[in-house]
Amino acid sequence: MMYHNPVLLQKSIEGLHIKPDGTYLDATFGGGGHSKEILKHLTTGKLVAFDQDEDALNNIPDNDHLIFVRHNFKYMKNFLRYHNISKINGILADLGVSSHQFDEAERGFSFRGEAELDMRMNRASEKTAQTIVNTYSNEQLKAIFVQFGELANAWKVATSITTARNVEPIKTVSQLLEAIKLCIPKHAENKFLAQVFQALRIEVNGELESLKDLLIQSVQVLAPEGRLVVITYHSLEDRIVKNFIKTGNFEGKVEKDFYGNVLAPLKAINKDVIIPDDVEISQNNRARSAKLRIAVKQNG
Repeated sequence: MMYHNPVLLQKSIEGLHIKPDGTYLDATFGGGGHSKEILKHLTTGKLVAFDQDEDALNNIPDNDHLIFVRHNFKYMKNFLRYHNISKINGILADLGVSSHQFDEAERGFSFRGEAELDMRMNRASEKTAQTIVNTYSNEQLKAIFVQFGELANAWKVATSITTARNVEPIKTVSQLLEAIKLCIPKHAENKFLAQVFQALRIEVNGELESLKDLLIQSVQVLAPEGRLVVITYHSLEDRIVKNFIKTGNFEGKVEKDFYGNVLAPLKAINKDVIIPDDVEISQNNRARSAKLRIAVKQNG
C-alpha cells in the first residue's frame, strides 16, 4: 500500500527539537513517515501516534517506543491520560488528506476518478459526502461552499445540486460533476472542483473543528518549552493555526497585559511561514501547497 514521501520532513523534525528521552505526539500518522523519523531520535522517550484511518494500521513499525492510537487526534487529551502521560515535549500535525487517500479512487476524495461519494477519513463514521449532497438544504449547502470552499458562486452550486437530486439521488463523483457542470468556470476547472471537493470533505470529517480542538488541547498538554509543529495545505487551516499561535485564539484578536505584552501561550519560532523548495515540490506534488508553522509553549 503506497504512501508518498512525508512533506517537509527535515524541517518539521528540526522544528520539534527532539530530546532523546522526551515524549512526542504525531497527530496524523498516515504512512508513518514523520513518526519513523521521530523514533530515530528517541532512546528512552515515547511517541504517541494518532490516525483514524484503518489503512494506517498497515504502516505501524515494530518499535517499543511507539504507542499507536486509532482515533481522531481531537481525543488527544483523553488518550494521553489513559496512557498516564501528563505532559509532552512536542506535537506534530500534518493536516489534510494523505496522497494515499487521494490515490485510492474508491475513497471518493478526488474528482479525477469514478467512485461513490464517500470522503470519510474514518470509514466507521456514518456521514459521507453522499449524505451531504442528498440531504442538506439549499442554505446548508451554500454555507459549506462559502465557508469551506470559498466559492463565489456557492448559491448556484447548491441550487444545481438540489435540482439534480430531485431527479435522482447523487451517489457518485460523475453524478456530482454532471450536476454542477454549468457552474464550472472555463480555464479554472481544476481549482474550482478542488474547492468543491474540499468543502465537502471538510464538512464530512469536521476537519476545522478537530483542528481547533487539537490547538486548544496542545496548549494544555505541552510542557514549557514544548514545540508545536503544524503543516497545513489550504488557507482555512493556515489562518486558524497562524491566529492561534499569534494570539491564543482563532479570530486573531490580540490581547495584552498591563505592560503591553501579548497574552498568548505559544510563541512562533519561525517569523515567516516555511514552504517547500522547488526540489521537494518536483519530487512530491502534494508539497506544492504546504505551509509549516512552528511554535514553542511559553512558560507560565
